[in-house]
Amino acid sequence: MSKLPKENRFLDLSDYGRPAASVIAKALQNTSFTPIHVTLLFVVCGFVAIYYILHENYWATTLFLILKSILDAADGELARLKNTPSYTGRYLDSISDSVLNLLILITIWYSTNGSLLYTFLAFFGIQLQGTLYNYYYVILRNKYNGDTTSRIFEKETPIALNGEKQRDVDILFSLYRLLYGVFDKIIYRLDKKAVESTHLPNWFMTAVSTFGLGFQLLIIGIMLVMGLREYIIPFFITYSIFIFIFIGVRKFLNEE
Repeated sequence: MSKLPKENRFLDLSDYGRPAASVIAKALQNTSFTPIHVTLLFVVCGFVAIYYILHENYWATTLFLILKSILDAADGELARLKNTPSYTGRYLDSISDSVLNLLILITIWYSTNGSLLYTFLAFFGIQLQGTLYNYYYVILRNKYNGDTTSRIFEKETPIALNGEKQRDVDILFSLYRLLYGVFDKIIYRLDKKAVESTHLPNWFMTAVSTFGLGFQLLIIGIMLVMGLREYIIPFFITYSIFIFIFIGVRKFLNEE
């Protein structure tokens, strides 16, 4: 189930797990499984992938990174099928992603005896990349009446939806702001006028989708399998240059 109306959908390279996620969600639709359960399952997959990195079993690592991405899409799919959107699930998903990203990079650093400074720079770059992609994507979703659980500006604690507790939303939102607030502010300062964009063509969004978490994890898996473990952290630092390129292209398309 897409987050955008049919006429506004683009090829999302980071969302390769959506078909499998839809199958999983449909299988769980009439069960007691909730989207939160699926989120917790993808957290488990992330930790299993980390275990296999440490044991240098990179095919297994890649398998669990891909499974993590599939389940990451399945929790939202299940929420839409059950018609149970929640801010609890939305923030838990994002918090889990951020923590797993950091742990995966630290594990790669540990296994390569690389630079801890570069590791945190790579994490910073990955988070900025993902924030830019989500920024543009959420703008599209709000503009074309797609899924709106995510907000363009996450500044104030939202009111809990039916079926969730305000206390849970408050706690998770605070954690979300702690982990993502600085990245949101940086991207907004770099491209304040994106919210006024009248033209975010499909080919452009497809290019930016290489910043999506699913694609980032796929790159990590492929580089591990190819024996390029030592180049993963430098790659994500360097790839952050495209943040400025994509923002420049977005501005050019809207003639700012």
